Amino acid sequence: MSRLKTIEWTDNSVRIINQTKLPTELIYEQIDTVEQMYHAIKILKVRGAPAIGIAAAFGVYLAIRNFPESGTATDFMTILEKNADYLSESRPTAVNLFWAIRRMKDTARKLIEAGKTIIDIKQELLNEAICVLEEDRQTGRLIGEAGVKLLGNRRTILTHCNAGGLATAEYGTALAPIYVGAERGLRFHVYADETRPLLQGARITAFELKQAGIPVTLICDNMAATVMARGLVEAVIVGADRITANGDTANKIGTYGVALLAKAHNIPFYVAAPFSTFDMSMKTGSQIPIEERDDTEVSCGFGKQTAPSGVNIFNPAFDVTPAHLITAFITDKGVIYPPFDQNLKCMQ
Repeated sequence: MSRLKTIEWTDNSVRIINQTKLPTELIYEQIDTVEQMYHAIKILKVRGAPAIGIAAAFGVYLAIRNFPESGTATDFMTILEKNADYLSESRPTAVNLFWAIRRMKDTARKLIEAGKTIIDIKQELLNEAICVLEEDRQTGRLIGEAGVKLLGNRRTILTHCNAGGLATAEYGTALAPIYVGAERGLRFHVYADETRPLLQGARITAFELKQAGIPVTLICDNMAATVMARGLVEAVIVGADRITANGDTANKIGTYGVALLAKAHNIPFYVAAPFSTFDMSMKTGSQIPIEERDDTEVSCGFGKQTAPSGVNIFNPAFDVTPAHLITAFITDKGVIYPPFDQNLKCMQ
């Protein structure tokens, strides 16, 4: 089973899949500057919380790669922090972005305090970015193993948006149990919501599952209730962009509605995410900043006008699913059950 590599360090540059071109074109792009990385994150060439974090780590390195070796540590940190702040403005909701940037900044500070040379610091920052990438691959595998065990004999899964390999370094989060299970000879069937307005489920989830040979059925967002009512779904697994200390979870817009439907049909609703997606500094989901995107994504999706000119449009990219609708979290540290406000503290 082949899995696409969303982001890689190769030939002294970052190589990404331009996900805005999927599913009709599989195009790899080379990223060599922090500006290119900012743009790639901003316009969703690279997307998915873990992948955004990896991209940001490499973006920090690209920002200082050409800093002169004769420069001072003070000037080095000034440039690094300026570009780190710049990258932070690319997308506000996914906590992995800020986690990776903070990790790179902390690494640089420690190396400077240790008296390392500029050339050594730059190399170590590249190593750290590569480490973020490799850790995510391992994390996805751990999530997959925990998820396979949790699912037991459940084989039909509904997912929303894309939290597969194309949202991470390799295995994904929500789709990780599917991929790990497939490696063990288990046969899953995935129902993928199309995920309006950018159709990540249709363009990306269906694409990567089909590429991997996993049976997948694409449905419109407003068909999820019917699919559940007919008994076609045994569990729901979604990813996450930020999870607060009480378990409230921000994910792609529409996730909250899927969680309500799962509750109404007595279907377990699982959130799969690495522990880097948990933001324990926020007590509840009401504190999560929600990105609002351009009106044209709704009124003129993919170049065709589908709404009257001048109509008012509300286009939040994410919603927050309250913790009481979540059956459990599938993480790289194992499965976490309610009460989340207590059990998440124990996992720190």
